[in-house]
Amino acid sequence: MSAVSGSAKPAGRFRRMLDRLSSSQEDLESEELREDAETAGCTRIGDCHDRQIVTVTGTLRTVTLRPRAGVPALEAELFDGSAALDVVWLGRRSIVGIEPGRKLIASGRVSMSRGRRVLFNPKYELRPLGRE
Repeated sequence: MSAVSGSAKPAGRFRRMLDRLSSSQEDLESEELREDAETAGCTRIGDCHDRQIVTVTGTLRTVTLRPRAGVPALEAELFDGSAALDVVWLGRRSIVGIEPGRKLIASGRVSMSRGRRVLFNPKYELRPLGRE
């Protein structure tokens, strides 16, 4: 029995190495983001439900200024490798450090808007640039 488990380990490592070599860059980045969320102790965005209070982490894909009901709103799409979530700061036109490619941790109550997960005015922490 130990000979079977010993030979299974190298085959598993070899299979993982082949999978990494044949994976696209986007797949590798998604896997890295999922691992980062897990090590930070955050909830995966794909596991977030409506009205749930969560702490999530990921990379900002897009940042746009989009008024909501006549009020300026800074919107950003946060991606953690499992799914995307919109982060919206109402009444803000810009926030220093909130830019595409930046990693952050955000906390708040998830709501659903037009079928997408949204965090309105979350508490947030910008991740250090050295870790990117």
